[in-house]
Amino acid sequence: MASGRLGAAAPPADTHTTVYTVPADTAATLNIAVVNRGSDPATVRVAVTATTNPADADWIEYDAVVPAGGGVLERSGIVAGPGERVIVRDDAGTCTYRIHGFEGSA
Repeated sequence: MASGRLGAAAPPADTHTTVYTVPADTAATLNIAVVNRGSDPATVRVAVTATTNPADADWIEYDAVVPAGGGVLERSGIVAGPGERVIVRDDAGTCTYRIHGFEGSA
């Protein structure tokens, strides 16, 4: 079972990107960190979902504004089950996403 960094991405603007998927027969406790590297604020969305297209109920952050120049958004203590994934999106393409935590038997 993994621990520490479980996934990371710096996706382009306006693109749903899966940063991490919980392996089969595994549960994970996750922390999600977002940093805006850009010179303008970024509007961010984060979902935890069992599907490739998040439903309205899957979003844990929706249009949260992350300040420019190193602004940070962090969510911690998120528990996800087998096959669930963390999907992110921002309007600027200047955000870096890091998923860290640990996996254990489900």
